[in-house]
Amino acid sequence: MYKKKKIEEHCGIMNTYDETTAFLGHWGRFQQIVFFLLCASTIPNGSGVLSIIFVAAIPSHHCLVPELNLTQDWLNVIIPIKVVNGKQELSKCSRYRLDVVRNLSAQALIPGRDINLTDLEQEGCLDGWSYSRDIYQSTIVSEFDLVCSEQWKQPFTSTLYFLGVLVGSFFSGQLSDSGLGQIGNYLSAFVLGTETLTGNVRVLFSSLGVCLCFAIGYMVLPLLAYFLRDWKSLLLAVALPGLLYIPLWWFITESPRWLLSQGRVEEAEAIVRNAARKNKVEAPRIIFQDYSTDGKSTWSKKEEHHTVFDLLKSHNIRATTLILCLVWFSQVTGYFGLSLKSLQLSADPYISCFISAAVEVPGYISSWLALRYFPRRPSASSAMLLGGVSLFFIQLVPQALPEVSVALEMLGKYSFTTSSSLMFAYTAELYPTVLRSTATGTCATFSRVGTCIAPFLLQLSVYNKYLPYIILGTLAVVSAFATLFLPESFEQPLPETFQQMHKRGRVKCPCNTRTETPEPAVLLESQL
Repeated sequence: MYKKKKIEEHCGIMNTYDETTAFLGHWGRFQQIVFFLLCASTIPNGSGVLSIIFVAAIPSHHCLVPELNLTQDWLNVIIPIKVVNGKQELSKCSRYRLDVVRNLSAQALIPGRDINLTDLEQEGCLDGWSYSRDIYQSTIVSEFDLVCSEQWKQPFTSTLYFLGVLVGSFFSGQLSDSGLGQIGNYLSAFVLGTETLTGNVRVLFSSLGVCLCFAIGYMVLPLLAYFLRDWKSLLLAVALPGLLYIPLWWFITESPRWLLSQGRVEEAEAIVRNAARKNKVEAPRIIFQDYSTDGKSTWSKKEEHHTVFDLLKSHNIRATTLILCLVWFSQVTGYFGLSLKSLQLSADPYISCFISAAVEVPGYISSWLALRYFPRRPSASSAMLLGGVSLFFIQLVPQALPEVSVALEMLGKYSFTTSSSLMFAYTAELYPTVLRSTATGTCATFSRVGTCIAPFLLQLSVYNKYLPYIILGTLAVVSAFATLFLPESFEQPLPETFQQMHKRGRVKCPCNTRTETPEPAVLLESQL
């Protein structure tokens, strides 16, 4: 017995949380409640985060022409015709000078026959703009005239919106580590479910579960926007479901794994015993007696408080954090860049948005299969590489084949979706329990920097139609290669401490190697 204990302490493999709570099973009533309630809580997140797509949409518009005594011929041509991307359309920011047109109309001159329109002087929209209401009743663009010289405010508004998401991502990671709040519900739900569930159920939750429910909320968004074509009504509709989070306080328990990391053993045992009653299984008399995070101290001893600065405290953790921040930034920039551009896929923006959302479903299914059967590094790297290459190929497609460009764009969206889902689970598997929420929140914060610049990144198409695709593709390819330098976590238990995290990627402990001679116990005894 002494020899066995020394072996376990030397290898740092004293009973893990998954082993200690194995008597609960993987799919009892307790796990089912946690799984479905947390997944359902992420449905409003899909609608809320991406609602800016319709809130800041730009309706068709042109200069407002006040009521004047003009002939019908002049009313039909008072807005100049311009060629944009090979197509003729009404000018959005100019009109022919009203005083000149009024005089010409009073002289009964006919435009195009008596007057050459190209010789007429133009002026700006001095009386405001007229917005089409065929698709949107109102958006913030039509409400505040964010067009022409003020057009820069439209992507800036989206950036301000995503800055709020960025702040929420950072503080939700910090607060959920202390169990004090859920500013960013998606991150908190993801981490809580990842720590509470075990085995293949955890993989299913972190890929198909929360992610698919997020996609459902995304697919509901165009339906809400179609029936509520006013931006204020739409924001109210996507915000009210947040009230449904309140009852979760009584139905969702704190993570026992996190409580143990804080030395709150009695609370953790109470939750696990309650789970045992729900699952109709018998719990041991003492559940966490031999459970230790580092092979030296027991759970009865509270660990020191950890902050975001611990993500940079050692070379291994620092390198992992920097790579993950780069990967998250690249994939989320690509994801939101293509999502914000999704309204241009077809003539109907509501159908376009739904198609963009529906593409995520096979992406999440792919991520679940990858997490279930394949190592993390090549899976995440391949998904990012596929997304980058597909965006590079868009510039090679002839203009006569717009359908191919749309297909490549959706292939990129599929790839970024798959990669995002993979990296959520991958990140949670790399960091210890005491830092998992903080690490996820920090990586999400860097990713939100990408969402903040995505609206302005799309504006670069004014200078070069393919420039946004080139930038997004380059970021994806660089991140694909950077991912290969991360530790592997496939089929390994969640790390509980920094020591266990450091062992990722190192030579395995001799007791885990399959060898016939010498026996592991003999080998370790000689080393001790």
